[in-house]
Amino acid sequence: MGLLKTIAILIIVYYIFKFFSKYIAPIFLKKVISNVEKKYREQQQNQNNATPDGKVGETVIEKKPSVNNDGNKNVGEYVDYEEVKDDK
Repeated sequence: MGLLKTIAILIIVYYIFKFFSKYIAPIFLKKVISNVEKKYREQQQNQNNATPDGKVGETVIEKKPSVNNDGNKNVGEYVDYEEVKDDK
């Protein structure tokens, strides 16, 4: 009786999975893909609107200003240490 019940549950789960993958999953994936496509198009439009107006083929190179960063010279004094052997 237990074996028959297990086989019946497996068959039911198989058909539910088959139904889901055939009818429900494509609808879900279409919605997900359309949302991703919509976000991508918005990003492209924002990126195209953000480009500066200039001549076609003009190349602009912007250099960062050089900053002399020598660090903090007053970081404290150097402490020399020795390893202590533990003789127990």
